[in-house]
Amino acid sequence: MKATNFENNKFKGVEYWTNRISDQEMPALCSTVKTLEKLAKDDVSSLSILGKSVMHDNALTSRILRVANSVTYSKGISQVTTVSRAAVVLGFDTIKNICITAKLLSSLLEAEGLSENVYKRMLKLMAQAFLAAMLTKTLLKDYDEELQEEVFIASLLYHLGESAFWSTGCAETLVLDSKLSRCDTVAESNKAIRDVLGASFEQLSVGLARNWGLGCLLIKSLSLPDERTPEVRSIFLANKLSELLCQDSPNMAELSKRLKQTSDMLGIEVDVLKGRMLRCHKATKTMADAYGARILLEYLPSPKHLNEKFVEQGTETVIYAPNVNRQLECLRELTQCALNREDFNQVLSIALKGILTGVGVDRCCVMLLSPNRKSLQPRIVLGDDAEKVKASFNIRLENCQNVFQDCISLKEALFVDNPHSAKWRFYMDDNVKTITGATGFMLAPLIMDHTVIGVIYADRDSSGRRLMTEDFANFTHVANMANVCFSAVAK
Repeated sequence: MKATNFENNKFKGVEYWTNRISDQEMPALCSTVKTLEKLAKDDVSSLSILGKSVMHDNALTSRILRVANSVTYSKGISQVTTVSRAAVVLGFDTIKNICITAKLLSSLLEAEGLSENVYKRMLKLMAQAFLAAMLTKTLLKDYDEELQEEVFIASLLYHLGESAFWSTGCAETLVLDSKLSRCDTVAESNKAIRDVLGASFEQLSVGLARNWGLGCLLIKSLSLPDERTPEVRSIFLANKLSELLCQDSPNMAELSKRLKQTSDMLGIEVDVLKGRMLRCHKATKTMADAYGARILLEYLPSPKHLNEKFVEQGTETVIYAPNVNRQLECLRELTQCALNREDFNQVLSIALKGILTGVGVDRCCVMLLSPNRKSLQPRIVLGDDAEKVKASFNIRLENCQNVFQDCISLKEALFVDNPHSAKWRFYMDDNVKTITGATGFMLAPLIMDHTVIGVIYADRDSSGRRLMTEDFANFTHVANMANVCFSAVAK
C-alpha cells in the first residue's frame, strides 16, 4: 500500500472529507438525497418525478415497495405496486425518507475494498443508528406522523459522518481503526480521530448534512444536542440508549440514568418505557429485513439488557439541591482554616464538599497545573463518575486556547452557561467538549502567592440540570474563600 502522509490530515478537515465523500466515494447517494430534498419543496407535482428518479434502480424500487407494504407503514389497503402510488398513500415526506434510508443502507452495505475490522465497525454503527432511528420514532409516537418521520431520518443520520468515512475503505480507515483499537478512553479516541481526519466525526456529519441539504433538525441535533425540544431531546437520548444497548457489557448505571431521563421526558414509568423499547426492538428487526439489511440483525443488541438489574442497592445517584445553610457552614469552616492556617488539602476538601452539597452540583474537582504548566490534571474529585473524571479530565494547555487557559491567564472565574452557544465556539475544542458538562460548567482559579496553581471545576452533567447565575455566584464565593486560605498560609 502506498504510504500516506497522515500528519498532513489535520490540514484536510471537514471541507476536504465532505467533498471527497460527496463527489468521489458516495456520489450516487449524494445525488439521490439532493434530488429528493429538492422535490420535497413541491410534493404534488413531484410524485411522478419521484417515481421516474428511482425507476432505473430496480433494487432500490423493490426495497421502497417492500417497506411501504410492511406492517409499520401499511394503511390496511391493497398493496402498492409503484413508488408514485406509495407516495400518494403514505405522503411524500414519508416515502422520501424511506427512499433515503434504503439508498443509504444499500450504499454502505455494498461498499467495496473494506478490511474485515473496518467492515465490522461500520456494520455495528449502522445497526446502532437503525435502532436509534426506530427508537426515536417510538419515543414520539404520540406526535404527528410528519414529525415522527423527520426525527427518524435525523436519528438514522446522526452518525452519517462516521459511517460514510468507514465505507470509503481508504488508507485512513486502516490507520484510524488501528489507532482506535489501542484507545482506552473517549478523550483518546477523539484525539485519534482528529489526528487522522483533521476533524471530528460530528463535524463531518454536520458538513455532509449541509452539503446534501438534509434539513435543519439533523444539524440542530448535532450542533445543539442539549436543546430541550422534544425532537432534539429524543434524538439525543435514543442515540445514547442505542449506543449503550449495542455494547456487549454496557455500564448499567449509565443505562439506568438514560432510561430514567427518557421516562421522565415522556412522563411514564421506566417499566412502561422498557416495554415500549422491547416492542421497538422487534419492529427494528422486521424493518431491517424489509430494507434488505438482514446482515444488521446479528449486530442489533440483545433485549436482555433491559431485563437486567440496573443499579445496585445504595448506589443510586444523589442529586444535591442548592443548600444555603450548607454554604454558610462551608464558609465558616474556611474562615477557621484561614485563621488557623490549615494545610492545602484540608482547604480543598472543605471547599469541594461545600460546592458539591451547598451550591448543589453533580460533580466537582480540583485540577492542578503540571510542573511545566502545560496541562491540568485532576487531584481531588467528588460526586458522580469520580473515577471516570480522574481518568479522562486531562486538559492540554500548550499551543491552544480554551476556557481553562483563559481562567488561568485572566485569574478569573468563568461561567460557561451554554457550551454550544456561539460565544464559546473559539474556547471549546473537542477535548473540552467531550469531558465537560453538556449543560454548562463553572471554573475558578486556585491562587497561591499571586500565582495560579490550578482550577476548581463543577457541573451538573448527570442530572442534566441547568446552572444559574446565582449558582455561579455561590461557587465563586467558595472558591475565593479557598484562595484567602491559601494567602494566609503563604504569609
